[in-house]
Amino acid sequence: MRAFFCIVFLFGLTFSFAQNAIQLEVYSSGFSQPVDIANAGDERLFVVEKAGFIRIIDGAGNRLPQPFLDIDARVNSIASERGLLGLAFHPDYQNNGYFYVNYTNNDGDTRISRFSRSASGPNEADPNSELILLEVDQPYSNHNAGDLNFGPDGYLYFGMGDGGLGGDPLNSGQTRLSLLGKMLRIDVDNGNPYAIPPDNPFADDDFTADEIWALGLRNPWRFSFDRLTGDMWIADVGQDSWEEIDFQPASSTGGENYGWRCYEGFAPYNTNNCGPAGEYTPPIHAYANSNSVGCSVTGGFVYRGEAFPALYGKYIYADYCSGRFWSLEPDGQGGWVNTELINTTNSEFVTFGEDKSGELFVGGIGSGNIFRIKVNCAALPVPEISAEDNVLSAPEGYQSYQWLLGGQPLEGANEAAFTALESGSYSVQVVDGNGCALVSEPIAVTVNSLEDMGLQSLSVSPNPFESRFRLEFTAAAPGSYRIRLQNPEGRVVWERSSRAVQSFSELAELPGLPAGAYLLILEKDGRQLVRRLLKQ
Repeated sequence: MRAFFCIVFLFGLTFSFAQNAIQLEVYSSGFSQPVDIANAGDERLFVVEKAGFIRIIDGAGNRLPQPFLDIDARVNSIASERGLLGLAFHPDYQNNGYFYVNYTNNDGDTRISRFSRSASGPNEADPNSELILLEVDQPYSNHNAGDLNFGPDGYLYFGMGDGGLGGDPLNSGQTRLSLLGKMLRIDVDNGNPYAIPPDNPFADDDFTADEIWALGLRNPWRFSFDRLTGDMWIADVGQDSWEEIDFQPASSTGGENYGWRCYEGFAPYNTNNCGPAGEYTPPIHAYANSNSVGCSVTGGFVYRGEAFPALYGKYIYADYCSGRFWSLEPDGQGGWVNTELINTTNSEFVTFGEDKSGELFVGGIGSGNIFRIKVNCAALPVPEISAEDNVLSAPEGYQSYQWLLGGQPLEGANEAAFTALESGSYSVQVVDGNGCALVSEPIAVTVNSLEDMGLQSLSVSPNPFESRFRLEFTAAAPGSYRIRLQNPEGRVVWERSSRAVQSFSELAELPGLPAGAYLLILEKDGRQLVRRLLKQ
């Protein structure tokens, strides 16, 4: 990665979300150079600090004072891209207590190790339980990659950078007997200290290292599996011109060659001794390496949480240099749609993580904050309401409705359709599936008055009523009226007609009527007067 660990201390970190689809909410703080976030299948989050510590955030978002693991003395974290870089919990962690880390040892080489949970309690690991699975010589201090994840097949995958410097001078990405510049896959449940999965694409190839799952990568700093589909998403940090996202469907049998150093993004880079472009697997998306767009991609996850349906199914990723976040998703026609979500302008976002429910978090290496990714409610379209006569309607499908008159809530007016009883400015507040409270633009409604209906007085008593109410009205002149009481679904439960009367009085007996809100409607000459009654 491109010196992404250079510390930028951000005091008073703030964001402007006016036109952004997401917002970053501080979930927990006080970390030192957080570089990875993982969960162990419970409510906790585990945060990897570059110097050699793993810390815990409890279910309430509190950072526990004691580290889960301290291997600072074993970790070389002096160079910008070295340190304790990755964490993955065994799929059966609840029973076996195993977790795996990727770190740079004191010789400057990559080490993949297994540790065990301590017998002292769930918030403590045993630093003396280390089992070293694999060490890979690193010729330079950069491009060490660092991520590791268990795939849906139960095997451990981890990405290796090309060894560093620039331009892959050792041609590691295309050297099949080198583990550098590759995606590797091993079986940690068998062998000593691990076994090669029998279906690894090069397990029987004497000219390719058995551990290799895919090759031709420059520095796959962060990759992830879609927890629903099993697809693999790889964010490969580019050289000078292009940052790229590589995609491997769950149906893949491995063996993809993503093209580095021959190609960077979709463009040729150094094609000496390389095949034509058609022999390599291109990225699904690349963006220009520039000051305005970004210079070092940080891979994320496909959102599969429940809190924010607007994000569901989108691969969310960022750029360390520019602080921009994007989503990437299929366009339904074999292509991909890339959408900018927010431009924070902060150079600090180096890692994403999921909690057990699939909610997304991102780590700020400079601020030491862990942010929760949320939908920005201010960016969502507000519902549009309509009015026909004195009946107001809002779109269906929201979780709740509250009609407002002059900005104030109207009691009992909590359905998608609402009948206005008086003239005024009406709006509706709805809550959508993202938990966002959205308020419509107001609409003016004019309701017929007593004078409009030719009436001098109107009374309904009592209201609320238990089993009966008395309706009385006096007209300015004799007239014919139709009177009806209807339930919220519009079914008439009581009605009367009056012909050429000037005064009206009747006791409505409704002993078996269910409790709830009802509408009393008087009609005359095509006009209506509506009153709301409440049956106790």
